[in-house]
Amino acid sequence: MSTVGAEKGVTTGRSRRCGWFDAALLKRSAQINGLSGLCITKLDVLDGIEELQLCVGYELDGEKIDLLPLGADDIERCKPIYESIPGWTDSTVGVTEYDKLPVNARRYLDRIAEVTGVPIAMVSTSPDRDHTILMHNPSRAA
Repeated sequence: MSTVGAEKGVTTGRSRRCGWFDAALLKRSAQINGLSGLCITKLDVLDGIEELQLCVGYELDGEKIDLLPLGADDIERCKPIYESIPGWTDSTVGVTEYDKLPVNARRYLDRIAEVTGVPIAMVSTSPDRDHTILMHNPSRAA
């Protein structure tokens, strides 16, 4: 993911650490910050990955929780719970309409929205700013 997504530090040039999408963390952030829409970037970086992992919760001291705890001590003891989601082989590069995305890409995005409780507002499908799917304007009331 780091190579395909060109994830390098601007100043240092070092490769950035990349990981699976943490929807449970985003759910907590959405509650704290009152998010009205998600902007998902670099969907195209996931093209060709056979199976994706999505963090949907955590295990804390043997108990399943669906939100990241607020205390640092509790966070240190959390283990992510991942859900496997089938990937897609078709390219998403340049797609500008949601319905034209591969079925599994749509399922992945739908699952992120479901777990976080926040609708997807925008999806980028390449570094080109014209390759964007605008689902709804998150700055307007629903």
